[in-house]
Amino acid sequence: MSEPTPTASPAPTPRLYRVEVQFGDCDPAGIVFFPNFLRWMDQASLAYFRACGLPPWRELERSRGIVGTPLLEIQTRFVKSATYGETLEIETVIEHWAAKTFRHRHVIRRDGVTLCEGTEVRAFVVRDPEDPARLRAIPIPDDIRALCA
Repeated sequence: MSEPTPTASPAPTPRLYRVEVQFGDCDPAGIVFFPNFLRWMDQASLAYFRACGLPPWRELERSRGIVGTPLLEIQTRFVKSATYGETLEIETVIEHWAAKTFRHRHVIRRDGVTLCEGTEVRAFVVRDPEDPARLRAIPIPDDIRALCA
């Protein structure tokens, strides 16, 4: 069963996150090891919400029970390589909201040239009251959606 589509909202603002590629981010050939792109997208996801005005996850968990936005699905396309000493910009935007999930889109560029594109499906989660070791998705809070518009 698919989630109902919520009413349309204004297009979210893209946010930029910068990364300085370090020597240790690269393989022996000096090319960024691919999992680092995924790590940087994850960092950009958190930075996106912080730039929208959300407090750190530990604060949200204390005040509202929201643990964070774990990754449910990822798709990545690599276009060009990167190496140490370069500055990369990751443009992140929420391209789709559903009832309990959202899709982040990341475009990683160097000097305006696209190196990598990725999308992540994530959910806002709380601890399951029956089993606190488990997490469960919640409807995306309206105030968080509004902050990100």
